[in-house]
Amino acid sequence: MIFKRRDPRSWGGWAKDLVAPRKGWRRGFRYIGRRVQRLPDTPHRIALGFACGAMASFTPFFTLHAFVAALLAYMARGNVIAGVFGTVVGNPLTGVPIAAVSLQTGNWLLGRTGGVNTFDPTDVNALWTQVTETPLVFLESVFTPYLIGGILPGLVCATAFYVILRPLIAGFQDRRRDVLAARAQELVRLRAAKPDRIEHRVAQRLKNAERIFETQLGRLRARRATAHEGGSE
Repeated sequence: MIFKRRDPRSWGGWAKDLVAPRKGWRRGFRYIGRRVQRLPDTPHRIALGFACGAMASFTPFFTLHAFVAALLAYMARGNVIAGVFGTVVGNPLTGVPIAAVSLQTGNWLLGRTGGVNTFDPTDVNALWTQVTETPLVFLESVFTPYLIGGILPGLVCATAFYVILRPLIAGFQDRRRDVLAARAQELVRLRAAKPDRIEHRVAQRLKNAERIFETQLGRLRARRATAHEGGSE
């Protein structure tokens, strides 16, 4: 197949690229930033959509953050595509800190300052055991405090992204609009000067054709003169 990988990637390689991409996180974040800035929408809607994506990253709906972000952006009348891009806030580098802050905030709001209801987000084995063996305990001790506790830090993070991104996107769109206007003016100028270029080219072709005609005519006259001299002899 044309688009098939030459060397199939293993599950270990896939997991490694997910945590530490070969081309680095910086390039990925820069690409997402450019895509967000070039979305055909107002700065308010784009920034609001991205903020909804950041808010969705603080929810316990893992693997469904894109759908949650799209739903929040649609309800808030923001840009849905920017909302999907905003879920990049919840990545493997920030997942553990987000979970820790959300769980601690949720336990504090629910009055769980210690005991069996607290949970360490870095203890993956205990989390998997609760999900598979005691789902009700998982819902009570992890999912519910995570869902409630993620609202406050999620709102703070979403507000920060909105305040930062809106002027940046507005400035980028203004600069891009100026560049496009300059290109349009240059195109109009070139189109206005095109008839002069066409006339110049036509004149050059006419001169070349006239020169060729005179050359051919001179050769024909020379041949006739040569033939006349030979006949008279």
